[in-house]
Parts: sequence; structure tokens; C-alpha cells
Amino acid sequence: MDFEAVRTFVAVVEAEQFQEAAAELSISQQAVSKRIAALERILGVRLFHRTPRGAELTIDGQAFLPHARELLRVVERAVASVRPGSRPLRVDVIASRLATSGMLRGFHRTHPEVDLDVMKLFDAGTAVDAVRSGAVDASFRAVAMPDRPVPDDVATVRVLDEPLQLLVGPGHRLASARSVGVAQLAGHRIWMPGIAPGTEWGAYYADLAAEFGLTIEATGPNLGSDALLDTIADTPALATFIGEHTRLVWPTGHDLRRISLTDPTPVYPHSLLWRRDNPHPALVTLRAYLATADRTPGTWTPSWVI
Repeated sequence: MDFEAVRTFVAVVEAEQFQEAAAELSISQQAVSKRIAALERILGVRLFHRTPRGAELTIDGQAFLPHARELLRVVERAVASVRPGSRPLRVDVIASRLATSGMLRGFHRTHPEVDLDVMKLFDAGTAVDAVRSGAVDASFRAVAMPDRPVPDDVATVRVLDEPLQLLVGPGHRLASARSVGVAQLAGHRIWMPGIAPGTEWGAYYADLAAEFGLTIEATGPNLGSDALLDTIADTPALATFIGEHTRLVWPTGHDLRRISLTDPTPVYPHSLLWRRDNPHPALVTLRAYLATADRTPGTWTPSWVI
């Protein structure tokens, strides 16, 4: 069914004349007549009687009118649902405890008028595909991974260089240190069961280990942050890396220590990705809020980071 014909039918009903409806729709009276005739052929009934005073609904026209108006309301709602700015801004933060989630929380506090739909996509390839297809409006990632360039239709901007810290239990040899040179960690066992092959953080830590001669173990199942913290607290021989802005809470008895890394400080490079032609107005607001990350001297990132 031609929705413009339905719209024309309702316009004639409200104007009570074909000529007035034509003026309202900015088309000719002949075009109005053709649309009504086509609609009548589809429905198999007459909708109007022509009278000296204008156009009057037939019984069938009266029966069709409330449904025609509802059809137009449904079409308007469908159009409004995808009109730029009318739906929530959908952003992928990878995981809820990371700095990326904290950045989005800060944005929400500053711009509570922006509706947000928060996603957690694990794989970088899935996230980029979602950005390109419009399934999400933006994603936080480290770009670009080796042999995985950013597609031409995806824009990126570096939004946070997050310093890496060492997390140890009270019995670890470095537990009393306030800071330690990253090269001094050579020979220490660093356990990170959350590293998954093919992820951007997997590539990041592989390059970090190679650059400074570190031993990073990803053995054993990833049973979540609670299990990791329990093990680090109870095992003096193990340490792990954690982002400075990663939010973790542990029992007081664990007495875990965050130790700053220096000479140089490894930083994890968070970038925002979005499709270049994405028209959502809140995306511009998010980009303006995040701005660009400061480049602090004396830091390290892999050579593939943009």
C-alpha cells in the first residue's frame, strides 16, 4: 500500500476538498485525484462521494479512516526511531571495570541529557564490524593491532594514555616499593590469565614482554578478577599488571599494593572509534568531551599504536 496515498486520503478528509488537500500537500489537484483513485483500486471500494460542497466519506471511507490515521502514526514513529539524535548513543566499553567505562561514566555525569546504551564487546574485530555496520556508534579500543589496520571508513582519536601499575600481595619482594623501573621486573613472574590470543591487549602485553625481557604468564583458566586477586594476595611469587584507572575492590585482609612503573612508564593507549559518516549528534558531544590524550614524556607504547 502506498503510504503517500494514505496520507493524501487523510488530508482530503481533514480539508473536505480535493483542492484544499492539494494545496496542503503542495501537489496538484490532479495528483490528489490519482492517488485517491489508486487507493480505491487497491481497497476495492469507493472512499469519497463528490458533492457540490466538496468530498464526503462513504461508509467504507468512514470505516477506513481510523486505520489510515493509525498507519500514519506508525510510519511517523518508525521514522522518528531512527532520526539522528532520537535514539540512545550506543557505546562499547569492552568491560565494566576498565578505564573506558569510567570515561563514559564521567561523560554521563557531565551530559546527563544524552541517553546512553552501553555495550561490552570482547573482540576488537567484532567491535570494528559493529561500528561499520551501525550496530554501535562508538567503541573504545587500542589501535591499530599488528596486521589489522583500521578501515578507511572508521575514524579514531586517542583519548587516554593509562599508566600501567604492578599489583602485588604483602609477601612479594617488591611489596614495600612505591615505584619500580619496568626493566627491573625481568625475572619476576607476572600472571595475567585474562590475556586472550588475538586481542589488542594480548598484542600489547606480548610487545611489552619482548621489549623489557619480562615473563608474563597467561596459564590457567580466567576465573575472573576475584580469583585473580585472591591468588596474588596469597602467592608471594606472583604479581600482575593493572591499569591505573581500573576499578577493583578486594578484602582488607588481602593488603594488595599498587606500585607505579617508571623508566619508562608503560601506558595503555585507549582510542575512540566511530564510523566517519555516523550522523548521531551526541557522538560529536562525546568526542568533544573526551578530546585527545596528552602525550606525557617518558612513557612507552608498542610501535603499532597510532
